[in-house]
Amino acid sequence: MTDAALFIRWGATAPGRERKSVELFGESLRYLTSLIETGRVASVEPFFLEPHGGDLEGFFVVRGDQDELNRIRSDDDFQRLAVRAQVVVQNFGVIGAITGERLNKHMAWFTEAAKEVTAGGG
Repeated sequence: MTDAALFIRWGATAPGRERKSVELFGESLRYLTSLIETGRVASVEPFFLEPHGGDLEGFFVVRGDQDELNRIRSDDDFQRLAVRAQVVVQNFGVIGAITGERLNKHMAWFTEAAKEVTAGGG
């Protein structure tokens, strides 16, 4: 089931580390693609953004099962790539995301919480 995603974001390359950033992107894409091939995730999609003046230059969206994505995040190979990214690019981060059936549950909780706040006057 695809009920979650990882949003893996990065900003500008640290000055002087351009070659390393290209190498790391390729290595990261190969690693993430291997997760599809082994059935650990459903999909991986890379994005590069057009110049826009912000601090986000690109990201990966990795879709899969919440429990499996949690395991992947703690795997040594994933952690090693993440640590290398922190050294090579600015504003690197990995953010969990909710999708699929879990999104419906999350929205129901949000609606319930919004009603409580409205009912309570604040």
